[in-house]
Amino acid sequence: MSSSNPTSYSRAPLVHHFELGEGIQLQVNVSGSSNGFYAKIDFQLKNCSRQLIMHWGGIYQGQTKWILLADCPPGTSTYKQSALQTPFVKTRDGYMITIQLRDPKLQAIEFVLKDERDRWYKLKQGNLRIEIPDLASVSYPSIPIELVQHKAYLMWERKGKPRNSPQQEKQDYEDSLRELQGQLSRGMSLDELRSSLFGTNKTRDIPIGGPTVISNQSSFVHHKRYDVSQWLTKRSDSHSRGANSTSSSLLSVVERSMGGDDVTTRQTFHVGNNEIAILLKTVRGDYHVLVATNMKGSTVLLHWGVSKLSANEWLAPPSEMLPERSKLLNGACQTYFQEMSTGGGFFQFVDINLQKRDFVGIQFILWSGSSWIKNDGSNFYINLKPTGSKVGKGAGNGNGTVKWLLDEIAEKEKDAERSLMHRFNIATELTGRCRNEGELGLIGILVWMRFMACRQLTWNKNYNVKPREISAAQDKLTDLLQRIYTEEPNHREIVRLIMASIGRGGEGDVGQRIRDEILVLQRNNDCKGGMMEEWHQKLHNNTSPDDVIICQALLDYVRSDFKTDVYWRTLNANGLTKTILASYDRPIVSEPRFRADTKDGLIRDLTSYLRTLKAVHSGADLESAIVTCLGYSSKSHDFMGGVNVQSVGGISLKLRECLNFIQAHVEDQNVGPLMEKLLEARVELRPILLKPHGRLKDLIFLDLALDSSVRTSMERGFKELNNSHLQGIVSFISLMLENLCLSAVDNEDLICCMKDWYRVCELYRPNDDRWALQAKAVLDRVRLALTDKAHYYHKMIQPSAQYLGQLLGVQKWAIDIFTEELIRAGSAASLSLLVNRLDPVLRKIANLGCWQVISPVEVCGFVTAVNELISVQNKVYKRPTIIVANKVTGEEEIPDGAVGVLTPDMPDVLSHVSVRARNSKVCFATCFDQNILRDLKSKEGKAISIQLRSMDLVYSDITSSDLSLGSNSSSIPRGLSLKKKDFGGKYAISIEEFTRELVGAKSYNIQYLRGKVPTWIKVPTSVALPFGVFEIVLQADINKDLANRISSFVKLVSGGDLSKLQTIQETILRMSPPSQLINELKSKMKSSRIPWPGDEGEARWNQAWLAIKKVWASKWNERAYISCRKAKLNHDDLRMAVLVQEIINADYAFVIHTRNPLTGNSSEIYTEIVKGLGETLVGAYPGRAMSFVTKKSDLKSPVVVGYPSKQIGLFIRKSIIFRSDSNGEDLEGYAGAGLYDSVPMDKEEKVILDYSCDWLIVDRSFQRFIFLKIAEAGKIIEGLYGSAQDIEGVVKDGEVYVVQTRPQM
Repeated sequence: MSSSNPTSYSRAPLVHHFELGEGIQLQVNVSGSSNGFYAKIDFQLKNCSRQLIMHWGGIYQGQTKWILLADCPPGTSTYKQSALQTPFVKTRDGYMITIQLRDPKLQAIEFVLKDERDRWYKLKQGNLRIEIPDLASVSYPSIPIELVQHKAYLMWERKGKPRNSPQQEKQDYEDSLRELQGQLSRGMSLDELRSSLFGTNKTRDIPIGGPTVISNQSSFVHHKRYDVSQWLTKRSDSHSRGANSTSSSLLSVVERSMGGDDVTTRQTFHVGNNEIAILLKTVRGDYHVLVATNMKGSTVLLHWGVSKLSANEWLAPPSEMLPERSKLLNGACQTYFQEMSTGGGFFQFVDINLQKRDFVGIQFILWSGSSWIKNDGSNFYINLKPTGSKVGKGAGNGNGTVKWLLDEIAEKEKDAERSLMHRFNIATELTGRCRNEGELGLIGILVWMRFMACRQLTWNKNYNVKPREISAAQDKLTDLLQRIYTEEPNHREIVRLIMASIGRGGEGDVGQRIRDEILVLQRNNDCKGGMMEEWHQKLHNNTSPDDVIICQALLDYVRSDFKTDVYWRTLNANGLTKTILASYDRPIVSEPRFRADTKDGLIRDLTSYLRTLKAVHSGADLESAIVTCLGYSSKSHDFMGGVNVQSVGGISLKLRECLNFIQAHVEDQNVGPLMEKLLEARVELRPILLKPHGRLKDLIFLDLALDSSVRTSMERGFKELNNSHLQGIVSFISLMLENLCLSAVDNEDLICCMKDWYRVCELYRPNDDRWALQAKAVLDRVRLALTDKAHYYHKMIQPSAQYLGQLLGVQKWAIDIFTEELIRAGSAASLSLLVNRLDPVLRKIANLGCWQVISPVEVCGFVTAVNELISVQNKVYKRPTIIVANKVTGEEEIPDGAVGVLTPDMPDVLSHVSVRARNSKVCFATCFDQNILRDLKSKEGKAISIQLRSMDLVYSDITSSDLSLGSNSSSIPRGLSLKKKDFGGKYAISIEEFTRELVGAKSYNIQYLRGKVPTWIKVPTSVALPFGVFEIVLQADINKDLANRISSFVKLVSGGDLSKLQTIQETILRMSPPSQLINELKSKMKSSRIPWPGDEGEARWNQAWLAIKKVWASKWNERAYISCRKAKLNHDDLRMAVLVQEIINADYAFVIHTRNPLTGNSSEIYTEIVKGLGETLVGAYPGRAMSFVTKKSDLKSPVVVGYPSKQIGLFIRKSIIFRSDSNGEDLEGYAGAGLYDSVPMDKEEKVILDYSCDWLIVDRSFQRFIFLKIAEAGKIIEGLYGSAQDIEGVVKDGEVYVVQTRPQM
């Protein structure tokens, strides 16, 4: 493992960062070069989804004119003889350009970037510029050669210690050097690099040339890293329903010829080499359905009917809506196609005018030549409605389901329970018919098949069926599922779950061998009576998955030297009891009895027979799946010689090697290498699964088996882990998270978690609190992703389980836990187990304890447990109450009488509920220990006392007599009142006109800051709609009817009907603007150089007006109204001004508290910061923000106290925001801020955040620079006001903008 001619030190590059706007980042690395070049400059774009062009030139010392270089990157062109233009090239790491320089006289490279629309990206002061240092004399951070060699050794070790050529050794050395240089450029010190490689041992002899074993007592457990970005899958709208909207040349021709501008839906079906295209469009208010096909050579007839109530109906259409050349038959209509030839090609079509009739859908088949053409044996179906089954609440009432499908399953169950053949044939028919119902249709099939697989349904009832018939029925069903898997990528996760519930099946002799081979087995081993004859009769009558278990039990029995208790142990462990065996149509009531001298023959023949049974019934069995894909033949001693299964085509040599390794090591006690190979096999298999394949279902079953084996192997190895095996748990989490990424559809959040986990693993430093904080943040996000997945499953699947289970008479306990058990059977549950094991270890290293105390108050009260805090926010507790709430979003009000809120949820420290708790002196804390939460919930109705110990929390039981009922200090502020504000005569005012009588504190404080803060603290230009404008507009003649309605609703609300709050808000949104308001607002915005929306058209002004009305309407949101009522404030006196500002498309948003809210320490500044807009920080967005504390006496030394776990960032185009600014905010003793809505004119874009390449996380110098500017801004603003401040702002291109400040409560 030595490199050729290594120097004693290797130099790392100089790194520059630029924020280009719209989230796009540019990183530039300047380093020394070779091969005659003086320097190398690497330009890398991040967070950029489109190709940009660099417009550039070189600069000589003392000159300003650009020099055109002779040696340019590929693709470079000359622009008007004055500049060079080079396109960025897409690579695995993003878009890149590399420039190598020969001329040592060059002082700098100047450049700007542009996109294909000629939009330019540059600094405000001009061009971007990279200075070229004197690379001969500059002082570089350097990497000792021993570190590079050890890194290369570890890389070689992870590859399995292969015999490398000198060229490969050199390549490994160079790869290791590049990786270490990257870590160094991201801010790691040499000591940290050394620690990550060696742990605490700083000096070691590094083997260079061979496989000398290194003790790994202190080194990190490594495993192979993958480019997980290549595994990204997102749900696509184009695949959101059954067979629709796949790419179709016919569809394009038909749409160009007949579609017009009013097409609402497109569908295509493929029939052999031909297509059927469907267009739904509106023509003068009538709905038209165009059915077109490119079939040639024969007359084509459309045989069709309509569905009025459900997709299951076929009814004759009304005679008055029949197309030309149609005739009505008994219950159907037949229509001849018309021919059309265009420049794009030939097709035939039928135009059905539905007029304005409200049909659910249209069913049809085609007659062509002398045969009927169907959709995989079923009718074609055109869905005329959105997904017919709305997801929502409702257990046994069919809400959130495809009700017609579940009803029909229940009707057909009596026929299905006759045999598995009947069940699979019915399932094939229904699956084909429900494809147009999308995911919910497949979920109905999944629930039915799972109930069957869990023995909640009868498998056989008074019907004799041949094994080959069952196998053929399975084969037909799995063939259909294979097609759905290929054609509908959105539904692959559900298809996998269905296939895991059934066997593979197979045509030909696969099923028949079950019947034939049992006879040979009996004859070969002289066991024709007793239990074996009973089993033989059962197999001939109706084979089932139980036979796999029985065969395995017999094998275990024979191998144990015929111990009967071993036989029963295997059966019972897999759910088979004497009662079940005796319940078969051909009951098994005897125990096995074999002669001792038949042991070897029985083991051989039962092993071979087990393979046959698994080939039919156990698609996801690992051994069966592997041999099916690799192929096998049974000859010589195998009793059914001549069996030959062909291998699946397209399997790579590497995948074969992985599968062979897995077969050889599947029972190994050391599960690490096995899990690595299982995962590697899945990675190799993945590209094949994404393409059509003749035996795709065999590959899917193989992937299911590999997935399941990763989980079971982890569970086997998990027993050997304990909390001290940190390295092992970290490695296991990597494997299980990778495994889950490979299984999930819509896995972007998991992919980002995986990339960030890789980053954390690279920084691994045991017992380092900073590393533990980062690791915990990633795992917190993983938890959120797992919770989201579980919630999605429960929302989508459980209603179908509830409804169908009740129809079929399934036991209630099996219905109630259906989705929970489905989740537990997957990799997500295993990953959650590992995360829960590691979490307390990380908390201990990071000195976090079991609690994060958000509002540190010592209280006593009676315990009550609730699921969601929002469900009790309106309640008034008559005695001091400590609420244990499973879910807290951050947006809720704290109920009256509550003295404490304890939760496992993680709302931001600066969320509304957190601020409310601190202001109201309510104890509020997050608990990370499930055992503590269970103990607290067990104290329901009992009194406890909560005390603070440092930043931890302890509780103890007290008696009711110890708790004085009179001690309940209500959280309602007393002695507060709203000063009513009147209309000042102007609809809009500029910032210079802001006064306390016209606008709220938010607007007034912005005006106060202008001209008082240093110029590097930016304050956005603003205008406002002052107090009273809403009331004046509402009383205008154009809105008087609405005013009367609102007045009546307000009376109902005052009487206690809070449901009318929503009605009031909806009514406000119908208000019209008087012309004077439009004219004054336009004038003030233009004079303040804020873009006027109306300049972009009436639609843009309408968007702005809607946003203004939403701000006004937020006066009546439920949370704000309840808070106002609790504070005894007169809601009628509340007035709402609207602050108008141009949105800053932020890179980061922050909230500063200039007095640490967690400790009350006025010498510390506490800040939370998120990527994108600040709504994710103050709104109900899961996860934690990044947080840091800065001593006011040492602003240059911020301490990070929490890393981000938020999944979502909000970004927006250039736009306007309308901020609420009421007279009910910032009253002393009452925090009204955050109760009302600020509304952007345009909708924010939600972006899944990738922290692995976020400069604020990975670049410490950039992080310190930003944190210093934020803290300094907070200290300056606090000094201006002379009191602690709550400040909101953003960072854009390294500049700090303050958008509002208020007194800290």
